[in-house]
Amino acid sequence: MSLGTPERPLRVAIIGAGPSGFYAAEALFKSDKTLTVDMYEKLPVPFGLVRSGVAPDHQKIKNVTKVYEKIASNPAFQFFGNVTIGKDITVEELKTFYDALIFTSGASSDRRLGIPGEDLAGSHTATEFVAWYNGHPEYRDRVFDLSQETAVIIGQGNVAIDVCRILSKSVDELKKTDIAKHALEALAESKIKDIYMIGRRGPAQAAFTPQEAKELGELEICDSLVNPRDMQLGPVCEAELQLADKAHNRKNMEILRALAEKGETGKARRLHVEFFYSPVELRGEGRLQEVVLERNALSGEAGKQKASGTGEKRVLPCGLLFRSVGYKGQAMPGVPFHESWGVFPNEKGKIENGLYVAGWIKRGPSGVIGTNKPCSYETVESLLADLDALPACATPHTAAVLELLHKRQVRVVSFEDWRKIDAAEIAKGQEVGKPREKFTSVADMLSVLNSAEVAVGV
Repeated sequence: MSLGTPERPLRVAIIGAGPSGFYAAEALFKSDKTLTVDMYEKLPVPFGLVRSGVAPDHQKIKNVTKVYEKIASNPAFQFFGNVTIGKDITVEELKTFYDALIFTSGASSDRRLGIPGEDLAGSHTATEFVAWYNGHPEYRDRVFDLSQETAVIIGQGNVAIDVCRILSKSVDELKKTDIAKHALEALAESKIKDIYMIGRRGPAQAAFTPQEAKELGELEICDSLVNPRDMQLGPVCEAELQLADKAHNRKNMEILRALAEKGETGKARRLHVEFFYSPVELRGEGRLQEVVLERNALSGEAGKQKASGTGEKRVLPCGLLFRSVGYKGQAMPGVPFHESWGVFPNEKGKIENGLYVAGWIKRGPSGVIGTNKPCSYETVESLLADLDALPACATPHTAAVLELLHKRQVRVVSFEDWRKIDAAEIAKGQEVGKPREKFTSVADMLSVLNSAEVAVGV
């Protein structure tokens, strides 16, 4: 019997409820095949980094969840929240219930600097801080020493700018966002005055986008400072800016030059955007007290310049540092993994017959939310091309999976359950003038469902 027909619908499990997972579901539903999609997520809540990664002061970006809500409303879609693959159910077990698995689990660990002192107290990954202020349950209890006067961020991507912005903003600016309550309370007591964002290459190579750069000039209580010396580009950098794919770098330069000209205006905080430096050592007695930076010089042709140390050192006193130099995926039992790349090795999203991958765990941590759409569509194309070669699963019934999880005392959260959590968060937020007040523990999320069930006499 052919898979993908009314007689035998294709059964697909998607592991990970972030953007790439929803775009994969969308691509499947747009095909001409009869199929069902069950989406698995470790947390009781969907949307991945849109919920726990996108900065709280970027509410418009979070509106993309309306697209995902629509995808989830397809009758052939089912959400399995609060289910951890590898703990509650294994990949091998999933294969008995599904004809194909698509992994969209993202890149949740950080690349390391690889320098002495990296693990001193006071040195953190940007991921920890972002997840903390966004209310991710696994990071809610993290502690960051905001009594320090100087903070350093290593890296100049959009995440680095997000961290700088959250540290730079006033409570009045933050309290209108969906920032986690515990983070708002901690940031209200912040003593930080100087923030340094350090990049190893120059302004012409900066990885952040113009939209993010523009916001640096719009902070209420923080001056964003750029050294005019760094704006004097050599001929190779000038040539690089003229390359066809460097439009966003040209726009970045306009914004940075304007900041360099504006200079300091006497605001309470200062954000120093520093180029041509790499950290070579973090130092301190028991905890971080200073970072040693080395001045870099660029060499190579336009578009391919590399930074290398000049030997010129600079010591920057600081008690708080965030490392934002990239992400990598994590291995999952039962799935091939490329350790150094941090991805599941694949060809156009295909790992092997029946196993597929999309998003950052497929291609590495690159692009914006929308980049995941063509990535996921390509993966689904590979899956559908394999349809005739896919071995049919032994137990093609979602009810059987639910029964197994129930026996293991797993409280599976449906999409309808998520809507109840969502409504409760929005209601809590309205009480304090926020878009939502997130639940920051799994127990609190589940308690909403338990109280709802009691109310209707379940």
